Parts: sequence; structure tokens; C-alpha cells
Amino acid sequence: MALSILNNIPSLAAQNQLSMTGASLQKTLFRLSSGSRINSGADDAAGLAIADGLRANVTALSQSARNAVDGIGKLQVADGALSQVTTLLNRAVTLATEAGTGTVSDDQRKALNAEFAAIKAEITRIGQKTTFNGQGIFGTGSTSDPNKWVGATGGLTSATALTESETITISDTDTGKALTYTVGAGDTIDDLMTTFNSSADVKVSVSLDATGHLQIADKTGNGSIVVSGGPLTGVGAVARATVSGGTDIFLSDGTSTGGGTITTTIGALTDSSIGFDAGTRVDLSSNDLLSATNAQTSLTKINSAIANVAADRGTLGAVINRLQSAGNVINAQVQNLSAAEDGIRAADIAQEVANMTKFNILNQTGISALAQANQMQQGVLSLLR
Repeated sequence: MALSILNNIPSLAAQNQLSMTGASLQKTLFRLSSGSRINSGADDAAGLAIADGLRANVTALSQSARNAVDGIGKLQVADGALSQVTTLLNRAVTLATEAGTGTVSDDQRKALNAEFAAIKAEITRIGQKTTFNGQGIFGTGSTSDPNKWVGATGGLTSATALTESETITISDTDTGKALTYTVGAGDTIDDLMTTFNSSADVKVSVSLDATGHLQIADKTGNGSIVVSGGPLTGVGAVARATVSGGTDIFLSDGTSTGGGTITTTIGALTDSSIGFDAGTRVDLSSNDLLSATNAQTSLTKINSAIANVAADRGTLGAVINRLQSAGNVINAQVQNLSAAEDGIRAADIAQEVANMTKFNILNQTGISALAQANQMQQGVLSLLR
């Protein structure tokens, strides 16, 4: 090999190898410090895409597990309320049985009836005031939502024309103020919504729902609005929206095919509507214990009400069990998907430690080799002596 001082090829080779060793050592240190085999897309593009997808699945499933727990909590609150209703109805059975016998005077029946009336009032209060996370649990049955009014005609759009000369008035009983909208030529649903939504006096939100019904809701949520007037052409009569109690628990793995809802409907609970099934509901509102005959009639209805409550609790219990099963499946999915992601993303610490040892040694020998290569051309000087 000819002696040359223009290029030190051994030195260049040593530098190149040292650079590759340094890059490998740096990557190993990144993996050891982060615990992850993939720290950038360059490490494993396909693996990163799969691991990120699995992580998204795990995130969605973890929240779904919490959704299931929250749903169970709400249904357990409902079940606890119904348990107390059963206790009240059992006391009503005692009162009705006592009032139904001929050894009780009319004055004594009045006292028994007063307690019976209190029991009915408490059942209604439980149905109206039992809440979970600030929301009522039991539906209001035939009673409409005091916070929302809805147009009877669906399929509306913001461009739907209002051609009939009618007016609609929204009153805010909190402030004592009202706003009236009178249909003009060429007015549309959008004009109506803009007028009410921009009002500083009447705190309402007017919008169209997914089915094209006009929604008029109280922003404060305290049932202080009153709607009157109309019907408006294209909107129909504006009436209170009916509330149905219920719970929709959304469970998903973050994909369109892996999502679904577990739904249960919780019916009304008042002294005039005991039982979720519309066909078997019991109305105790007009019953009394003021005579033996009335007490015996009431007793039959009270027993039917107890049976309804027991059936309703069974329905809630079945959904609670279903949510618990769904939660168990979700937790198993989270465990298995986390393991799958870990297999792709996580660094093999034992292997990386071995690599670090190897690359440290190669880095040191590379530096030594570079030093030797740089010394090789010093031999040229001996020819000039």
C-alpha cells in the first residue's frame, strides 16, 4: 500500500464506525431512560402506529369502565330509593288493615288516614327529589319537563318559513319579563331563534334538535319559563316536552364497531304512578282510609304497588348485573390490550443493558483505533530525515 498524506483512510473508517457506534449507544440510552423501545417514528413506524392504536383503545375502555361504575351507582341509588318506598308501603299495609276492621272508630280512621296521606306525599317526594350527579333519577311520567318546551312539528330547518301571522311569547317568571315574537313576511325559524337567543331579559336557549323539533329550554334550569301563543305554521303547537327517566351507559373501545349503549328506562314515581310499566301502574292518590270499605280497597291497591316496586327493583338489579359483567369484560380487555401494547412499545431492559455494555466497549475501542490510525501517517516523516 502506497504511503499517502492526502487522505487517512484508516482514520476515516474508524471515524465512520465510531459515529455508528455512538448513534447506537445513544438509541440504547434513550430506550433505557424512557423504558420504551419506540421513541420516534424512525425506531419502528409500523409498531408505533399499532401501539398508539392500542393505547387509544385502552384509554377509551378505561373510561368505559368508569362509565359502567357510574351507571351502577345511579341505579343503586334508584334501588335504594325504591327500597324505602317498599318500607313505606308496608307501613301503609298495616294502616289499611287496621282501618279496615270494624273495631276502629271514624276518628281513629282519620288519624290513620293522616299517616297514610303522609306516606303518599313522601313517595312522591322521593320520586321527585332523588338525584344522581344533579340529575333526577325517576321519570316524571305524564308530568312535562318544566324547563323545556318543544314544537310539535318535526323536520324543521333554520330556513323553514313562518308564513302564518301568529305570535309566540316566552315569559321569564324569575325576572317578570317577557319577549313576544310576531311572524313577519319571509320570517324563518332562524329569525325566531336569533330573536330569543339574543334576548338579555328572557334567559332561554332556542334551537332545533336532531329530528327538526323546535326546542325552547330554560338556561337557568329552574323551570321559570312559560311559552304561549301560536301555533306557528311549520312549528305546530308549542307544548312542554315530556320527560322519561332512564340511563344510557355508553361503552366503547374507541372504534365505530366496538361501541354500544346499555339502556334502562326508569319510570315515574309518585303516589299516582307506582310502577315503571305503564300497563300496571298503581294510582294511590285518590285512596283514603276514612271508611272500612275504602281501607280494604286501598289495601288491595297497596299490595299491587308493592308488587310493582319489587318488579322494578328486579329490573334495576338485572341491569346492574349486566353493567358489572360488562365492566369485568372491559377490565379484561384493558389488561390484555395493555399487554399487547407493552409487547410492542416496551424496551427489553436486559437486552438494552447488554447492548449498552457492547456499545460502550466498541466506543472505547473505536476511539483507540482512531488514535492509532491518526498515528500511522506520522511514519512518513521518517522518510524525510
